[in-house]
Amino acid sequence: MPGIDFDARMIRRGPMFDGRTAAALHTYGDQVGYKVATYAEDQIQARLREVLQHPTGYYQSRITVDRAGSGYRVSDGGVIYGPWLEGTGSRNSPVTRFPGYATFRRTKALVDRKAPQIAYELLARYKAMGML
Repeated sequence: MPGIDFDARMIRRGPMFDGRTAAALHTYGDQVGYKVATYAEDQIQARLREVLQHPTGYYQSRITVDRAGSGYRVSDGGVIYGPWLEGTGSRNSPVTRFPGYATFRRTKALVDRKAPQIAYELLARYKAMGML
């Protein structure tokens, strides 16, 4: 009985096999985190411009995006009266009448809703460049 024999060889080359895709995915993830953090910083600054009654500029100048492990974080740099302004300090109501502005807490919800859109826009840019 005659049979059919064939040999198949696979040549592994291209971005999937030489590490370019993995590197692009790593860079993409890092850039998404940074863009979301800078968006959050912008939103916090905008909210503070609305709510602060007598801004000196010091507190706003301390709000920065910092590297935190493998991601990014937005913080006030540990300003001593930051928890009081946020409303989480021991000197907020009921001790005093000031409940705090809840700037970071309110902004977090807004950023959580916007983050997928930021990631999608950046992904489209990566696809257009042929990186992913």
